[in-house]
Amino acid sequence: MRVGSYDYKLFSRGDFSAFWALFTDNLVNLMVLAGICQFVFQMPAEIVYGRIIPGAAVAILAGVAVYVLLARRAAAQHGREVTALPYGISTPVMFVYLFGVIGPIYWSTNDPVLAWQVGIGAGFLGGIVAALGAIIGPWLKKVTPRAGMLGTLCGIALVFIGSVPLATIFENPFIGFASLIIILWGLVGRFRLPFNIPAGLLALIIGTVVALLIGQSSISFEGVGFYPPLPYFGDLIAGIQHLFANPELFLVLVPVQIYNFIETMNNVESAEAAGDHYPVAACQITDGAGTMVGALFGSPFPTTAYIGHPAYKRMGAHSGYIIGVGIVIPLAAMFGFLAFLSNLIPVAAAAPVLVFVALSLITNTAHAVKVEHMAAVTIAMMPHVSAFLVVKWGSLMGALNATGAQDVLPLGSPELTAALMQQGAHYAGHLALSQGAILTGLIWGAIVASVIDGKFRIAAGFAFAAFVMASLGVIHSATLHLPEFGAVSLGYLIAAAFLVIYPIFHKEEAIVPEAEGLPRPQAAPGE
Repeated sequence: MRVGSYDYKLFSRGDFSAFWALFTDNLVNLMVLAGICQFVFQMPAEIVYGRIIPGAAVAILAGVAVYVLLARRAAAQHGREVTALPYGISTPVMFVYLFGVIGPIYWSTNDPVLAWQVGIGAGFLGGIVAALGAIIGPWLKKVTPRAGMLGTLCGIALVFIGSVPLATIFENPFIGFASLIIILWGLVGRFRLPFNIPAGLLALIIGTVVALLIGQSSISFEGVGFYPPLPYFGDLIAGIQHLFANPELFLVLVPVQIYNFIETMNNVESAEAAGDHYPVAACQITDGAGTMVGALFGSPFPTTAYIGHPAYKRMGAHSGYIIGVGIVIPLAAMFGFLAFLSNLIPVAAAAPVLVFVALSLITNTAHAVKVEHMAAVTIAMMPHVSAFLVVKWGSLMGALNATGAQDVLPLGSPELTAALMQQGAHYAGHLALSQGAILTGLIWGAIVASVIDGKFRIAAGFAFAAFVMASLGVIHSATLHLPEFGAVSLGYLIAAAFLVIYPIFHKEEAIVPEAEGLPRPQAAPGE
């Protein structure tokens, strides 16, 4: 296809392998959200497979169309082949919407329809917040060191995209190992498989066959039908009205959508580190608009430029892989095949693909930042470990209550927190780090990278921004609130003051790195 003066090929051989990886990623998300909505929040199948899944498919189709156009434009501008940004339902934000917006409404009212209405209302308003990120996104990307942006993504990749699926594999080793070894052979090791079959496809086939043989998978046509995507204006308005009548839900909605547009910014930076340049503002508007379209058609869940572009570029993909997902997912949603696939494909068979995405992102980051900045990448990852621990501690408490355990203290109670501290489990500290983990990781990664480069004013600026956000509850707090100057926020203020004042009152040689007289490291291109 001719674009300007450059012939950009939408499809390449690598698109076939990349398609199966991205399709699996989206499929797992849709399977998980469908299962939680149907079996935890008791939403009828008519809402789950008749409204939510088709609505999500419309959002994916709309975003894919834009990202293909952006890839064509990037190829024309730079005169070479590029890999389109992957796109789909944001995994971390999906869980926040499930258990921070939809869940509380269902648990307080036992009304699954109202929970869905509030969900799509939150999705629509959240899309507006995400799109507004385009106003500050380009500037924020310009001043934020790459190590901070990629480091916080690596944290998500390590604990949620890598470790959780790996645990799923070890829970079902017959299925998981059969798929994992194929992924390691074909995608990580990059060795050929028989007949050049894509590793992602073969892994799904082998894992599913093993699951069928041992009785952990089934062929069921329940839920298969025709579910055309339709707009739900009345339900959307009802959900928005309920949100404004219960404004405390905005305390969940606004921070998570701030996270979402920063996630988009980080993923665009990840693509740039791999060699493909995209306008961050256009991507943030696309993600916000896609989320709004999805909400109008029945899906509460925000969409975003996906994590993992370097993995697909490594496969040699162009734009064909997202075009394939943009066709297959909507068709599967409209005809109910996602219900069929949910019964057929076990999660353990798909999980190795997510492990590969995590490995690729972390490996690419190690090559995309200079060696000195790996300390910044590492500290940016740490808050996500705390987020993972807090989530799992919460799951443990829920399991204890569900099994009828007596006299279980609520998580966060002073007595239990003190007891956990005695056992070496620093719940209070991990809780503070977990709240706004992606922002916290980005901030500390940026501070450390800026200090390494001797850019003390930039480091101070990030510390001061953290002071403002912590005082308002954007980070290190469960809710937004009027300014409160606690120990954490004042700690950031002290750090900012030190970074501004100390270099002024000390000689240059007192603040030069001590590595045997080596000059201060210079910033990498683009930082």
